[in-house]
Amino acid sequence: MNIGFSLPQYGAMAKQLDLVARFARQAEELGAASLWVGDRVLASVNPTVGYAGPGTPIPWQMNALLDPFVAMSVAATATERVLLGTSTLTAPWYSPLLLARSLSGIDVVSRGRLLPGFGTGWSPEEYQGVGVPWRERGARLDEFLDVLETVSATDPIEQHQGTHYSIPAAYIGPKPVQRPRPPIYLAAFGPASQRRAARRADGILPAVTPHPGFKFDPVGAVSGPLEQVRRMAEDQGRDPASIGAALRISPSAESTVEDVVDIVLRTRDETDVDHVFADFVYMADHVDQALEMVQRTLELTR
Repeated sequence: MNIGFSLPQYGAMAKQLDLVARFARQAEELGAASLWVGDRVLASVNPTVGYAGPGTPIPWQMNALLDPFVAMSVAATATERVLLGTSTLTAPWYSPLLLARSLSGIDVVSRGRLLPGFGTGWSPEEYQGVGVPWRERGARLDEFLDVLETVSATDPIEQHQGTHYSIPAAYIGPKPVQRPRPPIYLAAFGPASQRRAARRADGILPAVTPHPGFKFDPVGAVSGPLEQVRRMAEDQGRDPASIGAALRISPSAESTVEDVVDIVLRTRDETDVDHVFADFVYMADHVDQALEMVQRTLELTR
């Protein structure tokens, strides 16, 4: 089982961003298999979409977040072995050409350790903040993936003239170390995103949020969505076994390391998913506390 952890990117640890390199280095030394970042640009005071349902506010931990590309770049230079994942980058916010450049650079600097995950996000206010129409998010992600494939694999690229983006024929480098491109993981929580993942993804990004009274259902949370995407992929002529998953565990402040460990072990024993990662943003007040949780998790899952 590959067990990873989110970098100290936001929450109380947003006041200790100068310690990201130390966290990354020590997590790798402790045996972490991967390090992950998330993506936010703002936390709306009056969100249209509630964080945990209609009318619920966005947690204060989301009020500040280190840029994911900064966090990954720091981690890439502080480590030698761990994969560097994104769960998830909200691709429609970005110019696909500039995002492809950033991702290629991180893959080169890390010598081929990038594991990019993409989604469309859930906050209309964040789309408003970056000047991208909310209603175009799915179509923009599809076109972004087209551009990413071309920019990563071809030199020079042919002219791209799409609905949302126009790129002339050009030389664009450096290319990623992983050829023809790094594996692409996609969020797949709804029918449209599952269809997209079935067509284009190398893996999906399920997630669970342990809280008091939570009962982990490996089939509903992990195996079910993965099998659904695999069936859809097979219908399109793809090898279903080629699609993997990386499960995100986002425990609440009331959760314990033992709660996380239980999900890791049950995922290992009851599914064919071999990659999980935990985000201790709600549990840890300091980087050192988060590292203690990393160490405890790894000790209890060996």
